[in-house]
Amino acid sequence: MIARHASGMNRLLFWMLPLVLAACTVGPDFVRPVTATGPRYGAGALPEPVLAGGVVQRLRDGGEVPANWWHLFRSAGLNAQVDAALVANPTLQAAEASLRQSQDRLRAGYGVFYPHVALAAGVTRERAASAEQGTASSGTLFNLFTLTGSIGYALDVFGGAHRSVELLQAQTSGQSALVHAAYVTLTAALVNTVIARGAYLDERDTVRTLIRLQQAQLAATESAERSGFGSHAAVLTIRSLLDANQALLPALALKITAAGDLLATLGGKLPAEQTAADIRLAELSLPLDVPLSLPSALVQQRPDILVAQADLHAASAAIGVATAALFPAITLDASYGAAANRFGALSSGAARFWSIGPGVTAPVFQGGALWYGREAARDAYQQSLAQYRQTVLTAFAQVADTLAALDSDGRVLQAQDAAVADADAALGLLQVSVQAGTLSAGDALAGDVLRQQARVLRLQTVALRFQDTVALLVALGGGWWNPSPTPTLTPTPTPDPTEHPRP
Repeated sequence: MIARHASGMNRLLFWMLPLVLAACTVGPDFVRPVTATGPRYGAGALPEPVLAGGVVQRLRDGGEVPANWWHLFRSAGLNAQVDAALVANPTLQAAEASLRQSQDRLRAGYGVFYPHVALAAGVTRERAASAEQGTASSGTLFNLFTLTGSIGYALDVFGGAHRSVELLQAQTSGQSALVHAAYVTLTAALVNTVIARGAYLDERDTVRTLIRLQQAQLAATESAERSGFGSHAAVLTIRSLLDANQALLPALALKITAAGDLLATLGGKLPAEQTAADIRLAELSLPLDVPLSLPSALVQQRPDILVAQADLHAASAAIGVATAALFPAITLDASYGAAANRFGALSSGAARFWSIGPGVTAPVFQGGALWYGREAARDAYQQSLAQYRQTVLTAFAQVADTLAALDSDGRVLQAQDAAVADADAALGLLQVSVQAGTLSAGDALAGDVLRQQARVLRLQTVALRFQDTVALLVALGGGWWNPSPTPTLTPTPTPDPTEHPRP
């Protein structure tokens, strides 16, 4: 009996084999759009480096951004804050959990390519009505024991299952890119916040020095007014400048507190738990050799571009899924079991039953739902394609803008260096004149005030230059794809090949 059953199944599979071999995967095969990239990011050539802040920052064409790019600033305190946040940041943890969820869904999706096997057993006590049996006799009361095994396999003749799994693969790739995006965004936010907070701390110290000088200047001017050698207008002018600078301190204190709270939040801590030491701008070194990836590589390494590409791939696969829904669905099912009125009779030959055969379900009329569903999938693909192109354009514009910003920062800082140097020289001459008795001490104080004001402006530009350097490294993709050895914090770096960050 079993041999005859196996023979019948073999003949059925023989007739189904040509249909399986003729299977095709409907819908477009995804190809990443070709993006035209030139040899440069901007309209002109790279700007010439300038000497500013005592250093020259150069761009290395074709260089690779390291994954731990913040080590380029050579600050042990900065490195410690970023490394701690990468472990404890909830946003990054949520992105990683979402990636694992996508990966598990993909593994579940692969189950469509395997037969589905099920076992069933049941015990019931039934009474059949005479009308159900087509007789006029009284109903029958009986027990029914059943034991059944079934196997089913969906023949993916038109590739709908393959396209569904392809869609899940694209979604997983997109989620992986979102993890990289979260990594880059987190590290950029941390480094920028440390730079901003350091600038606020330094600016507060400079403003306090400026206030002390203006207070001394005000006292000298008031003394001159009382002695008849000064005017009340001069006193009011200095007092107005002093009041304006004193008003800066509460605003700076608020910025310092807010930046510290943000660092705690990014590090997965409550603001009250923040214990990180203050990092001043002097503790950071400006990266002097900044890697600049080739334009042709940008589309392969920016997380936002990779997310847009994954969305486009998923939209392409969705067209295949919608197209396959227009064609018949073919399944091959088989079952084998036994049914008896007594449990002991389940093993008898008379209790056995089986079935095997293909099933075909073809859509005949759906009111246009399937057809327009495919059209909607095509429209969604065109939308994703336009969004992908816009993402690429925005990425290139960001790199070009940051390159221009770095050039501007260098030239502004160069001019401010000259302004500070002139203010220092002027103060020196004023102090000599005071010692010679040709000028009053108040005149020297005025020169010192101008020097401190020039230093405040220079300090702001130094911080902006640091942050624009961060912006360039992030705009190039943040280096998640290219882990590199971590440099030491010495002037002559020695790579440590054992240290790699967790992307």
